[in-house]
Amino acid sequence: MENDWGAAERSIRADALPQAGWMEPGEKAAGEGLAYFLKEKLSRYGAERNDPTLDGQSNLSPYLHFGQISAQRVAIQALAAMEYSSSFLEELVVRRELSDNFCYYNSYYDSCSGFPDWAKETLRRHEKDRREYIYTPEELEAARTHDPLWNAAQLEMVHTGKMHGYLRMYWAKKIPEWTELPDDALRSAVYLNDRYELDGRDPSGYTGIAWSIGGVHDRAWKERAVFGKVRYMSLKGAMAKFDVKAYIRKMESSLRA
Repeated sequence: MENDWGAAERSIRADALPQAGWMEPGEKAAGEGLAYFLKEKLSRYGAERNDPTLDGQSNLSPYLHFGQISAQRVAIQALAAMEYSSSFLEELVVRRELSDNFCYYNSYYDSCSGFPDWAKETLRRHEKDRREYIYTPEELEAARTHDPLWNAAQLEMVHTGKMHGYLRMYWAKKIPEWTELPDDALRSAVYLNDRYELDGRDPSGYTGIAWSIGGVHDRAWKERAVFGKVRYMSLKGAMAKFDVKAYIRKMESSLRA
């Protein structure tokens, strides 16, 4: 009996991303995307990867997530390139391996119970700290916060299925400031990431969120309200990294198109 792929496709109940056309699916497209990255962007990766106003990232994570290209193949071809980036290989190999191991060996990878003990303790001590803003999950999903950078990043994800890597850290770290408990923050971040990111439901996503909210694979920092000793990121810090206003304008223009 032959598989009825048409019926299988029609049975899918999923949201459509309005502007996901930036990515062509499939093994052939994955190979072409890798070739373009190696030729045009790899040599600049270290300098441009953390600037959301530039197209400096590889854009390969959805292909890696769906198995349309392997991390081993990407690493081998990156090493063979004339100018390879150690920061790219560190993210592709080291951080990916850390994420896979975290989710494989820690059954609480998507729960606050999976945070290291020092982070659980410091977050517990600051649970009752005053939050200047509290947003519902629905308000977060609709990008209705007071922070224009966070809103732009959230809308980019909802419309395109992608959020710049640096902004994924900023995005996840803001949520604990605007929810009553770390559990609420983690739940909202996982829900939004898994629903809208093309590379969601992936060890790298769960580990990135756990790093942002619960200090996984990180160390204790200076203690402050809400976060305790978990690393903090601010809008002011983002503005020192890249042109925040230019990114917001870029997103507003793209979403109007």
